[in-house]
Amino acid sequence: MKMIPNINDRDTGAFFQAAAEQRLVYLCCENCAHAIHPPTAHCPHCGSSNTTWHNAVGTGTLYAWTVVAHQVHPDYPVPYTVVVVKLDDAHEVRLVGRIDGTPELQFDMPMQVCFETLAPGVVLPQWRPL
Repeated sequence: MKMIPNINDRDTGAFFQAAAEQRLVYLCCENCAHAIHPPTAHCPHCGSSNTTWHNAVGTGTLYAWTVVAHQVHPDYPVPYTVVVVKLDDAHEVRLVGRIDGTPELQFDMPMQVCFETLAPGVVLPQWRPL
């Protein structure tokens, strides 16, 4: 069984709820417009607790990646590639995802969000090259 995130966490629950609806969201400070990830109760930039979730367009650029060649969990066969994607509409936000295999990737490559269902009601945003 694949590892399942805690979808009811106080800080990240809305992120996973949106993913279950096939939406990608990020937390944003309404006082200073700083995008916040990982989500926290207060803005790390200005300290405000006036934050709201914003819909992301679902695209980004490849910021970093690594290929996993040594299996560390039986439900994740190798090889697979772990990617870090910088959101196009919130440059402060970097999201991690997994791509099966070893695709040809390049720094700053355009990426598109896709959604992986792990269990009923449990969905993870993942990424694929555009």
